[in-house]
Amino acid sequence: MRMFDRISAWSERNMPTRETFERIGWLRPIAHRILLPELWRFHRRSVPRGVALGVIVGVMVPVAQTIFAALFALPVRANVPVAAVTTFITNPLTTPPLWVGAYWLGTRILRLEAITPTHVLGEEMHSQAWELARWLLSDAAPATAVGLVVISIVGALVGYGLAALCWRYWIAHKWRTRRHGRKAAHN
Repeated sequence: MRMFDRISAWSERNMPTRETFERIGWLRPIAHRILLPELWRFHRRSVPRGVALGVIVGVMVPVAQTIFAALFALPVRANVPVAAVTTFITNPLTTPPLWVGAYWLGTRILRLEAITPTHVLGEEMHSQAWELARWLLSDAAPATAVGLVVISIVGALVGYGLAALCWRYWIAHKWRTRRHGRKAAHN
C-alpha cells in the first residue's frame, strides 16, 4: 500500500463526522454553524486552512483539540474534518519532544541562557519539588510558551503550503488520469 493510501485510510478511520459533532450536547446551541455544509466540503481553500488551523490548535491547545478546531474553523472557513484530524500531530509520542523543542527555542528567543547560567538551572532541578515548580514558573513557562507560539505559527505556514501543493498535485494527477482515460477510450 502506498504512503498516500495509508494516510488516506488512517484519516478516514479517525476523521470526525458531522454526526459526531451533532451528538455533543453542549455544542447544540452553535451546532447549526459548525455543521454548515461548506465547512465540511473539501476544496482548494478550505483544506489548507484546515491543516494550518489543526497545527495551531494541536500545538497550542492541550485538551479537547478536535472540538476547538471545529469551533475555530468557523471564522476562518476551514475544513472541519481536516482541522480536527490535523490536531493529532500532537499525541503522547510527539508532545514531549515538541515541548522540549519549544523550551529550547523559547530560551534562545528570550535569551534566557544569558540571564540564567545553566549550572543554576541544574541545581534547582535537583532540589525539592516546590523549587522545581518555582523554576518552571520563572523561566520555563515563558520560554515554552514563546517556543510553542513560534512552532505553531511556523508549522501552520509549512502545513498550509504543503497542503496547497499536495492539493495541486492531486488535482493535476486526476486531470492526467482523466485525459489518459479519454485517449484510451478514443483509440
